[in-house]
Amino acid sequence: MERHERTALSTPVAGKVVCAAFDGGRMTSDAGVLVLAEIERRFGIAERLASCIEDPRSPGRVRHTLLDMIRFRVLLIAAGYPDANDCDALRTDPAFKMAVGRPPETGVDLCSQPTMCRLENLSTATALKRMMAAMVELFCDSFEQVPKHIVLDIDDTEDRVHGRQQLALFHAHYGGYCFLPIHVYEATTGKPVAVILRPGKTPDGAEVALVLHRVIRAIRRRWPRVDILVRGDSHYGRPEAMSWCERNRVAYIFGLAGNKVLLRCVTGLAEEAGLERVEGGAVKVRRFGEFAYAAKTWNTERRVIARVEASDKGTDSRFVVTDLAGTPRWLYEAAYCARGRAEKIW
Repeated sequence: MERHERTALSTPVAGKVVCAAFDGGRMTSDAGVLVLAEIERRFGIAERLASCIEDPRSPGRVRHTLLDMIRFRVLLIAAGYPDANDCDALRTDPAFKMAVGRPPETGVDLCSQPTMCRLENLSTATALKRMMAAMVELFCDSFEQVPKHIVLDIDDTEDRVHGRQQLALFHAHYGGYCFLPIHVYEATTGKPVAVILRPGKTPDGAEVALVLHRVIRAIRRRWPRVDILVRGDSHYGRPEAMSWCERNRVAYIFGLAGNKVLLRCVTGLAEEAGLERVEGGAVKVRRFGEFAYAAKTWNTERRVIARVEASDKGTDSRFVVTDLAGTPRWLYEAAYCARGRAEKIW
């Protein structure tokens, strides 16, 4: 058969002989997962997560351990296969089998989609909390020395759903049904700290305070003396979150949605910036100010930093609330410039 194909395709193409052979063995298009698997093993991600889940199965009848299934699922997602249905097509793939630690030819096939689905529904609320704490431990382990201070950026992002998953809600801003997981990153290094899967709705003040409590408590368990600054958009600047930070030695900079009262406080600053732009011919002029402010839902006055920008499009005023002392310029840079995440806080 091979000789016949070689003869049939032996007409030279651009002076080269074309041959077809069928002795290449089993093939894969995802050899890169082997590199990812080595990285994952170095950090022990799958082992940390597997240790957080209780396995109710009879040990003598287990074909796929929690560690193997979690590693398989992590590598699938990293390789661009987020759907558990992909397990059925890739459970025999030689690259994925080797990545999980099984021989590509003689090793037992990896788990199927129904088995993976049972794993994903196995975690309890307690297990999820343990898994989040394990990821915070992984973040702390990534530092060779204990840092003097860290900056935590907290934000949520859309995770669109295409079925009737539990807790999937319609979010008007994104125009679809989704989850809205909260992400926490360390801003100066860009390292992930924690990700919390949650319903597709904007978190309220109690939930924000609870997330900060759990994440920062896990960090302080390892680093009790580290100084922590939390940054977030305006919907994280809830009175419950600010009060919790003030009680627990955590600095914060939160965006503050503008209103008539705040805009009245920066009227003089806006006029000054506009006149300077016109008289000096500058493209943009920025001015900063600060004042004490208390919304009706707050139990105390807090420091508000205002940024006013005058351009040919008019005057734009933005605000942050913070418990930090210092110059407005320092706070502006802290809010805008860490790791190039410009405009995020505003």
